[in-house]
Amino acid sequence: MKMISIVIIAVTVFALTSCNNANTTKDEPVGAQTEKELIFERGDKIDSPNFTGNAWLNNLVTADDENQNAVGSVTFAPGARTSWHSHPAGQIILALAGVGYYQEKGKLVEIIRKGEVVKCPHNIPHWHGASPDSKFIQVAITGRENGPTAWFEPVTDDEYNSYINNKDKNK
Repeated sequence: MKMISIVIIAVTVFALTSCNNANTTKDEPVGAQTEKELIFERGDKIDSPNFTGNAWLNNLVTADDENQNAVGSVTFAPGARTSWHSHPAGQIILALAGVGYYQEKGKLVEIIRKGEVVKCPHNIPHWHGASPDSKFIQVAITGRENGPTAWFEPVTDDEYNSYINNKDKNK
C-alpha cells in the first residue's frame, strides 16, 4: 500500500511538471521561470545548520499514523546543499527543475536533472543540493517508520567541488 502511494505521488508530480512546463524550451534557463510556473510554492526559508547556502522547504505531506511518508518540495539556490545525512527508511528524490548534485559516502558526485529520480538507500550517508550555477528543485519522499533523519557533518567545499575536479572520472 505504501509503495502504491509513493508511485501515485510520483506520477502526479511528473504529470504536473509536464503540463506546467509545456511553454518552456530546453534552452530557457531555470531562472527564467516565474513563481506562477512552479508546481509548488517555494515555501519557507530553511534556517538550519544542516544546510549550507539558501534553501526553502514546502512541506506537502506530514508523516502521521496513517501514512509514514513525509513529502516536501525543496528549492536550493545555486551552491546550496544539505549536510551529510541518512534516512533509516530511505528517501526518494524527484528532480523537478534545475541541475542538482547527489553523493553517497565513498562514491563520486552524481548530476541530477529535471525528470530524474534518485533512490537513497536506507542508512547510507549522502547529501544533495544545487550545482554551483543552477538552482535545483526537488520533491523528497522520506519514510519515517524506522525513525528520523540522522544528520552528520556539513559537506566541505572540497567534497562539493569534487564533481568539477573529477569530471573525467564522472563520464
